[in-house]
Amino acid sequence: MLNQAQKSNSVISFYRKLVTGELSTPTMILVFLPVAALIAVAIAFGGIIAAGAILALIIGVPLVLAIIAYPIFGIAVFMVLAFFMNYISEPLPPETPTGIVLDILTYLLILGFLLKFKYDRDWSHFQNPISYWILAWLAYNFFEAINPASPSILAWIYTVRTVAFIMLMYFIFLYQIRTKKTIKFLFKLWLILAFLSALSGFQQENIGLLPMEKAWYAQDPLRLSFLYINGHLRKVAIFPDPVTFAYNMVVAALLCLCLLFTKIKTWKKVVLGLSIPFFFLVMLYSGTRGAFVLPPAALALLAVMNYNKKILMMVGAAALVLGALIFMPTSNQFIKRFQTAFRPSDDASFNVRAENQRKIKPYILSHPIGGGLGSVGIWGRRFAPNSFLAKFPPDSGYVRVAVEMGYVGLLLFCALMFVILKTGINNYYLIKDPELKMYCLAMVLIIFVFNIGNYPQQALVQYPSNILFYLACALLSVTLRLDKQEREKSVNQSTQLNA
Repeated sequence: MLNQAQKSNSVISFYRKLVTGELSTPTMILVFLPVAALIAVAIAFGGIIAAGAILALIIGVPLVLAIIAYPIFGIAVFMVLAFFMNYISEPLPPETPTGIVLDILTYLLILGFLLKFKYDRDWSHFQNPISYWILAWLAYNFFEAINPASPSILAWIYTVRTVAFIMLMYFIFLYQIRTKKTIKFLFKLWLILAFLSALSGFQQENIGLLPMEKAWYAQDPLRLSFLYINGHLRKVAIFPDPVTFAYNMVVAALLCLCLLFTKIKTWKKVVLGLSIPFFFLVMLYSGTRGAFVLPPAALALLAVMNYNKKILMMVGAAALVLGALIFMPTSNQFIKRFQTAFRPSDDASFNVRAENQRKIKPYILSHPIGGGLGSVGIWGRRFAPNSFLAKFPPDSGYVRVAVEMGYVGLLLFCALMFVILKTGINNYYLIKDPELKMYCLAMVLIIFVFNIGNYPQQALVQYPSNILFYLACALLSVTLRLDKQEREKSVNQSTQLNA
């Protein structure tokens, strides 16, 4: 035992001297010369594959350890990759499984959570209505694995990754976010990533597509026909589709709007104020009608929840501008498309969706637990190409839930969304700290517009929207928890002073 302890101390001492640069030059040569020789031999025989493996080992191992040991760093890496993974994968072959990178990151964050929870088993973090309903929703998703109507267990496996498994990130966010400083950091990162996304959309519309982007548009004729409408190409920026692009611009603008009401420096308010119209402008480039109704809906909820003169004046001014945009005669293609969002009967695509929903209604009513996860969309076409549901375009996120998981699943999903919003609204009125109060309000508005947007489109299945949605859900409870901690700390300090 003594020899083992001495060896361990020697190794630690050597490592410390190596990191601090205390080793002599001859010793450094003796240590690294064999390593350099091994690397050279490996590259000589293995070529670029060996070089890539060595680079991955040198960079990958420390990165993996950092993600596990420092969860906020891991969450930041996850957010960055959630935004940019699709863009990074555009020049790669379509069948490249880039999504596995985000899956691995999810597993690493869960592993880090489990290791930390082993030594800090504080169940109070999870004792809220949202957590209970999410667990119920997860249980129902796993129950769908034995749905007799399901076309293939493989379709369930591939779908549950993005529909249910990603919901575990809610518990990671809920447990690991413990300070107001962390929330500010994540908001800053969120807005920086959104702004970079907006710049990409602005570049595509006003400067032109990059060669890589042109190749991506032309790669799939069906995709191109969907995105090329009335002589104009709908822009996607760094996202997989224009819907994800538009919705992320809306939620970024709402986050900026709420942060304006916090105590921050004037120059920051100017930056946030200028970012809001920029986000709304590039949103128009996506041509997503479903996104156009989200800002007025969010402003209406904002006016109801934060009832004061300043808010009412702002919402009133926005309503006048909106009314002018809806009814003004124009030849501008963006404004014309914007106006059709408020006249659904004049929108051919809306009428097609309504007809599809009418046709699928008998199937939903006759299948209480649905046709199984993955029975529609890309996985349905892949694993059951000749089935009825594989050919059905769900469009709406709610319709997809009803088709795949039945009216039982739809009721459970709607109950979950109701509980999330109800909890957020209650927490907003319970929180006393003005800054945390506005953070909670921002999350309520974001969750609200995601739910509205989930009716005409599938708003919660693509990265980064799914990650941001569950981050917002977690922050509803985190903000109240931090507010309670601050109040308890203030009471204890007062008690000590009086004593």
